[in-house]
Amino acid sequence: MVFLEVSIVNVALPAMGAALALADTGLAWVVNAYQLTFGGFQLVGGRAADVLGRRRMFQAGIALFTAGSLLCGLAPDAGTLLAGRAVQGVGAALVVPAELALLSAIFTEPAAYRRAFGVWSAMAAAGAGSGVALGGILTETAGWPWIFLINVPIGLVALAVSPRLLPADRLPAARGGAGGPRFDLLGALTGTGSLLAMVLAASELPARGWDALTGVATAVTVVLAVAFWARQRRHPQPILPPALLRQPEVRAGTVANALVGAAHVPAFVLLSLMLQDAMGYSAIAAGFAVLPIAVVNMVTARTVVPWAAGRFGTRAVLAAGMGLLALSLAGYAAFLHPGAGFLTAVLPPSLAFAVGLPAVFVGSTASAVRAAPEEQRGTASGLLNTAQRLGASLGITGVLLASAAWTAAHGGTTGALADGLRIGFAVAAGLAILGVVCALTMFTRHRADSATVPVQRQGASQR
Repeated sequence: MVFLEVSIVNVALPAMGAALALADTGLAWVVNAYQLTFGGFQLVGGRAADVLGRRRMFQAGIALFTAGSLLCGLAPDAGTLLAGRAVQGVGAALVVPAELALLSAIFTEPAAYRRAFGVWSAMAAAGAGSGVALGGILTETAGWPWIFLINVPIGLVALAVSPRLLPADRLPAARGGAGGPRFDLLGALTGTGSLLAMVLAASELPARGWDALTGVATAVTVVLAVAFWARQRRHPQPILPPALLRQPEVRAGTVANALVGAAHVPAFVLLSLMLQDAMGYSAIAAGFAVLPIAVVNMVTARTVVPWAAGRFGTRAVLAAGMGLLALSLAGYAAFLHPGAGFLTAVLPPSLAFAVGLPAVFVGSTASAVRAAPEEQRGTASGLLNTAQRLGASLGITGVLLASAAWTAAHGGTTGALADGLRIGFAVAAGLAILGVVCALTMFTRHRADSATVPVQRQGASQR
């Protein structure tokens, strides 16, 4: 659900605009309100999972996400819709770090952990890849509110079954007595504020350029980031412990996740623009054109990736996955143009992209989460996913600026637009190549497998 919401709204934007009298700037905020809060609150969400309990924060996040979805689906006006999207994003930011920390706690046996992480990656990729097609179907058949209302029964079922399926939280006092974990509120405010301002500046820069809003957002980002880092160095129990970043695998995973976000998220944006604006696809046809990515992704994540991670280690899986992303993005840059055929130009690089995507998700995250101290795995999960969200925002900004600059300089024709988008694909391919370098130089060769050696064997690990 949480990754589906990144893309499912795109097809429904025109219908929302007509129903709620939203102009283009307002429609952009239907997307940005979710991206902003999803990216800005994950670091705090990860620390909250460690301090307040992983199952508790998972349930709180699902409840917020479900309530936000209901608010969006029943929204009578634009303000209510945007508020619901922001609530959805906060809920998603609580869910993702908690669920990754829960995976590492439940599946302690290495092979079971790899399989579980493969399932998680498959579901994340399925949400990201199928959003446009599902959004088109729901908008055409049931109406745009149902792209949100469909989440409500799923969220209610998750809330009902999670107490039976997920391990109970140990209270902070049980882990650390009177001196147990505490939540640094000032650190949370400065860190989240800095991240929100950074995502805002990155989201608005392609459309607005440097103006008062983007300039102030950038300045706020820097000021709050400095205040946050100073607070982390002084506080006895910081939101982001500096020692966590000194863990080689966590540091490498943070850099890798930023590059994963910067390479793969812009690819979906560029591909949608290329198919619809340059190659003449309808919105629904474009959604079905990228659907093979989701299907192949799910199969690969459930089968090939867990086997490869066990056989070669997550370092090699990450390097191979980033290499496939680079190859597929270069293929898009080389072969896509007005008049190009689906079977000859779109599908082959899409299949390579689909195989590489779950590999980079698993390779950049699985070993880094398990390498963190057990009591900090929620924080580590929040850090890794924050890095991926920030990388995605900055990557989209960079590739769209490069693409728009080329298009404007060459007359703004359809051919110039296609060439500009191809340059964007080439930039994303370069970021994926940097990911290969990161995998080979920053991750230790066998650390990924050793990091998954269990402290004790549990029956739950065999589920």
